[in-house]
Amino acid sequence: MGAFGVGIELDGDGYHPAAWRRSGRTPDRLLSGDTVRQRVAAAENAGFTLATFADSILPDDAVPGRIDAVTRASFVAATTSTIGLVPTVATTYAEPFHTASQIATLDYSSRGRAGWIAQRVDDERAAATWGRPVVSADSDLAAEQRDSIEVARRLWDSWEDDAVVRDYASGRFLDRDRLHYIDFEGETFSVKGPAIVPRPPQGQPVVFGVEGAVDVRLVTGTTVDEVVAAAAGSDAPRTFGEIAVALDTPTATAADRLADLDRHAPARSTAGLSFAGSAAELVALLTGLASHLDGVRLRPAVIDEDLPVLARLVLPALIRAGVAHRPVPGSTLRAELGLSRPANRYAVTH
Repeated sequence: MGAFGVGIELDGDGYHPAAWRRSGRTPDRLLSGDTVRQRVAAAENAGFTLATFADSILPDDAVPGRIDAVTRASFVAATTSTIGLVPTVATTYAEPFHTASQIATLDYSSRGRAGWIAQRVDDERAAATWGRPVVSADSDLAAEQRDSIEVARRLWDSWEDDAVVRDYASGRFLDRDRLHYIDFEGETFSVKGPAIVPRPPQGQPVVFGVEGAVDVRLVTGTTVDEVVAAAAGSDAPRTFGEIAVALDTPTATAADRLADLDRHAPARSTAGLSFAGSAAELVALLTGLASHLDGVRLRPAVIDEDLPVLARLVLPALIRAGVAHRPVPGSTLRAELGLSRPANRYAVTH
């Protein structure tokens, strides 16, 4: 097990539906580029391994408006240098060819720091929005998830690393023998290929998810023991736990903050481990989990209140103790997670 990775979810104002009431900005600033850039910059400066960006094609009561996750991640790619950028892109209904192209492009713009949270969508409204037949059976949703990830991986390999020649003198810029059809035939779609984007800098951007052939399994549990047990049963190369966090701030305890939020809107189930308390208590929790997990993704109750505490008191303590480390400039997300750059499945000796 390598260094302990620490990720943070930066969608909306926080996981609590009433988080906007305690945010440090006016509601009209939620969709501004400055808000996205400032939050990601704060997370990067704190030493977070990666930032994730939730997404949905459907309305969300907790997020009154959002720009799609890949666009947000791409927007901050050029203004960051060490933090991994991991948007959520649905596998149900979305075209895997487009998804593969988007994530590959993000990997280029971030210089090898892209990831992808592959997530199924079980909602008839999404089918109507996409103009697709409804997919509702668990087996069908799982199949689309599996096939979408497989297609993306094949497309990322459909260009060999040296396919781009750039021989300006001869006017030859591409070696066609190093491009490959993927010829994928699935249950609901087929893809010929090759990709329209050269092989990404990481070879394969990091795939996160709760199921399927992922690089990083996201596991949940309502107790520490359940999270540890879920991690022990994971067959993925890396495993991250999901934790919803609310921290004591200089002006209010976590309990008081949550009580205030609950007066405006009841908290939704986080479907995972929840923590409310001091920074020192969270450091102790994460230090204990580091023996069983490769990392965690923290979901703040209110980003504008919890992120400063995480940046000042939690990440520095984990780094000083050697539990976590600050990402290295110029490193890829795969390298930070201890994942090697995979060989191209289609490469042959020429």
